[in-house]
Amino acid sequence: MTHLQTHIDSYLEFCRYQKRLDSKTMKAYLTDLTQFSGQIPPVDAPNITPAILENFIAGLHQAYKPRTAKRKIASLKAFFHYLEYRELIEKNPFTKLRIKFREPSTLPKTIPLSTVETFLQVIYRQRRNGKTNHQRKSALRDAAVIEMLFSTGIRISELCSLNTDDVNTEDGSILINGKGSKERRIQIGNSDVIQLLNEYKAHFLPEIRQCGHFFVSMTGKALTDQAVRRMINKYSSLAAIELHITPHMFRHTFATCLLEADVDIRYIQKMLGHSSINITEIYTHVAVSKQKDILATKHPRKNFHI
Repeated sequence: MTHLQTHIDSYLEFCRYQKRLDSKTMKAYLTDLTQFSGQIPPVDAPNITPAILENFIAGLHQAYKPRTAKRKIASLKAFFHYLEYRELIEKNPFTKLRIKFREPSTLPKTIPLSTVETFLQVIYRQRRNGKTNHQRKSALRDAAVIEMLFSTGIRISELCSLNTDDVNTEDGSILINGKGSKERRIQIGNSDVIQLLNEYKAHFLPEIRQCGHFFVSMTGKALTDQAVRRMINKYSSLAAIELHITPHMFRHTFATCLLEADVDIRYIQKMLGHSSINITEIYTHVAVSKQKDILATKHPRKNFHI
């Protein structure tokens, strides 16, 4: 094992136990730093020069999309900041680099509300008309998952990590452990959804108690994001929906609908768990129908008599 790899291992331990980073972030750091150590010349950390970094970064730009390259570079920056903090290097080579990104502007993809309604109708129909108890019970769980995604704008990772006590089915409040271990509480405002969650919990209580997570598989294990994606693909196919729907699109739809309903963007920021309102503001570019309504009713041209 090289000295550089030893430093990487120490940094990952630091991230796990001191910074308390989540498993997905840890996996990304491991992947990015292992790639870095395997593609640069065999030198120890103090001998890594700006030129070595520039060559590696140039390769990233050729191999990956801007967003992926940016993430990998951010992983490297955090690692070298740690080396500097631990006084394992005298100078941080990143201080001499000027890295700029011009990412393409991509707007969040939302689901038309009519499609969301059709999607839910198929799940509820499956629950009513399932040929076996297993099918009906599975559809009940699936309906609870999709209703939760759409009602709260919760991230798929946050949904799958909900513990039993995080969901209060009596008052419909959800305690969400978000990015950076930041907690937020959100209230489900629809009584039908709260009733559904109560029914789900009653039917799945043994499985929930078995694993300690609120959303579970039929075998009593915590539901995974892959299982939710397969679930969405299944009902999209049953409903003959051609749009490729992802879990995150329910989050985008949640935020866009609230914005179009004139909800203050600061409230939406809190509900989504965004650290900065700049992140939430991307939804202001999505609400096209709201823009049309504003310009049709508020613009002074409507009062002209020509």
